[in-house]
Amino acid sequence: MTEKPLATPLRTVLGPAVAKSLAAQLDLVTVGDLVYHFPRRYEERGEHSDIAALAVGEEATVLAQVHSASVRTMRNRPGAILTAVVGDDSGGILTLTFFGKAAGALAWRQKELTVGRWGLFAGTVGEYQGRRQLTHPEYVLLGDEASDDAVAEYAGALIPVYPSTSALKTWQIGKCVRLALDTLGPLPDPMPGRIRGERRLMPLREALREIHMPTSREGLAIARRRLAWDEAFAVQVALVQRKRRAASWPATPRPVSSDGLLAAFDAALPYELTAGQRAVGDQVAADLAEPHPMHRLLQGEVGSGKTVCAVRAMLQVVDAGGQAALLAPTEVLAAQHYRGIGDLLGPLGRAGELDSVEGATRIALVTGSQGAAARRRALDEVASGAAGIVVGTHALLYEGVDFADLGLVVVDEQHRFGVEQRDALRAKADRPPHVLVMTATPIPRTVAMTVFGDLDVASLTELPRGRSPIATHVVPAAEKPAYLDRAWQRLREEVTAGHQAYVVCPRIGDAASVGEDADAGAASAESARRPPMAVAEVEPLLREGPLHDLRIAALHGRLPADEKDAVMRSFAAGKTDVLVATTVVEVGVDVPNATVMIILDADRFGISQLHQLRGRVGRGSAPGLCLLVTEAPAGSPARERLDAVASTLDGFKLAELDLEQRREGDVLGASQSGRRSHLRLLSLLRDAKLIGEAREEAVTLIDTDPDLADHPVLAALVADLVGEERAEYLEKG
Repeated sequence: MTEKPLATPLRTVLGPAVAKSLAAQLDLVTVGDLVYHFPRRYEERGEHSDIAALAVGEEATVLAQVHSASVRTMRNRPGAILTAVVGDDSGGILTLTFFGKAAGALAWRQKELTVGRWGLFAGTVGEYQGRRQLTHPEYVLLGDEASDDAVAEYAGALIPVYPSTSALKTWQIGKCVRLALDTLGPLPDPMPGRIRGERRLMPLREALREIHMPTSREGLAIARRRLAWDEAFAVQVALVQRKRRAASWPATPRPVSSDGLLAAFDAALPYELTAGQRAVGDQVAADLAEPHPMHRLLQGEVGSGKTVCAVRAMLQVVDAGGQAALLAPTEVLAAQHYRGIGDLLGPLGRAGELDSVEGATRIALVTGSQGAAARRRALDEVASGAAGIVVGTHALLYEGVDFADLGLVVVDEQHRFGVEQRDALRAKADRPPHVLVMTATPIPRTVAMTVFGDLDVASLTELPRGRSPIATHVVPAAEKPAYLDRAWQRLREEVTAGHQAYVVCPRIGDAASVGEDADAGAASAESARRPPMAVAEVEPLLREGPLHDLRIAALHGRLPADEKDAVMRSFAAGKTDVLVATTVVEVGVDVPNATVMIILDADRFGISQLHQLRGRVGRGSAPGLCLLVTEAPAGSPARERLDAVASTLDGFKLAELDLEQRREGDVLGASQSGRRSHLRLLSLLRDAKLIGEAREEAVTLIDTDPDLADHPVLAALVADLVGEERAEYLEKG
């Protein structure tokens, strides 16, 4: 073995043929890759193997007991068939089917599959006559009568089941892991001895052996805690290091002015700020006055007043001689922000116009579809500094958009943007600008940043005064068609009362656009039976059917920018009764007179997305109503998801549920960076306490050894698990 045993190539331990297969099938190249390829679950004889939950078409491995095995000659063609029935103590049943040229050719297998034997059975799940089956499955039998070495390999009560492929079965992977562990010598432990002792962490080599060959549930839990601790600690060390480095970067302080635009704006506000808005304002104001960049996440419920907080921060920067840029994910939202900020500022944002006030600034809008004259005028105002506030889409990132003095970057709905895009905007400043990241959707990436990151977090949890409650109901269209008829009647009643409505569809109107607007990651299996509802199809049906005499308009991402803007202006002005739209209305659209939203095929959307959409109604004095129309059957995961949304308006509770259902994914974005991550065990939900402890220890360690010069093995672990690229990805979002 080498001085770095985990870096040993697998070919030197397992031979070239096996190593080639592991590399090709699972991207496992070194001993470290293999021993960190942890089991996905553990089976125990007599336990429920979830046979009943197997889906047709999936690759499955189950631990089951042979109930029967019989051979018969086929009637309609030559040959014989062996049918074995296996199951577990819960009553789950699976049929195994093997074909042979004659009954005698299957006799050995029938003798092997004796009643009462336990085994691991792997194959593709099929269905025949209403029963799930595996055809010619591969298997390994357990028990004293086994003719192979299964007894030694599976002597423990807990049997590991590995992430595998059709070419590499779980027991083959397990055998390779055991060979690698047997040849693994002493391991240098990256965890400082003090932390190991005080946190009672199992030695690394022992933890690796226990997680692959557990002696007990208790031993497995202790091993898992040690290995999850390594992952959490490496992430925290990387982020604490980055936070310390960022604190040393120079930034231009933008302190509060006592008699500038911000003071005038506050004095002219027609309503009182909430306590939360005032507290966040104080935090942000203090950050902006510092000589190093603010890097703050502002998360808050839909309608909690984040935009006002952002405007106040932008005005503080403008008062201090700088510019602020607000980056929005869509042209609809950018235009909405441009108009909304303009309305909020009034004469304070109309420098050079007749009704402006002394010291006023200007607001510029930069989008990709602007006409040449409007774009040229906007770019001139940005470059000269005349526009203190610049609102835009990705177009702000392009060559030719130059700022006089960019002091603050506000990113709205941060999960819509990639790291490179945010970096491109920050690079337009001479010195690192202050950054304020806003989201009303604490989706997994935001939760990851909140738990792990080096962002300073501020939260708005109360709604401004005057906001109305929103009632949410699930409409089971397939089970009770009359409920859908009633939904359209309720919409008409709202319009008759002088209000307006949204009808939201998952797609625009052709097969290519399926899923382009809905949250594809949360689309339910139940919804695969037909294409999702589309704006182009639904709008004429409503116009000719249940909403025939109402003023209806369509809005989606493929409309030309001027047409989108015209549609939104008409709706905002009350000239349109019903807006049939995709999720372009998900964020930022503010029409207080809209009181009802009907979401068709609601099961096609994710939890957080539904919560965002729902937030478009109830923004005025009249109560809001959100109807989630679905054909998903009662009791299905999709219906449970919709019932959860209907049961609460608490976006933070919904975010936790969303995180659980998404199973978090790779918290360091390895799929985005193109690198395979070794973060296998860490769970944002399950390990929240452990992560907090790891953060404390990381801060203490970096205080005394900021570059890990005294901890080279730990430095190597951080580089392997996190790396600069992934830490940067996580830090920024």
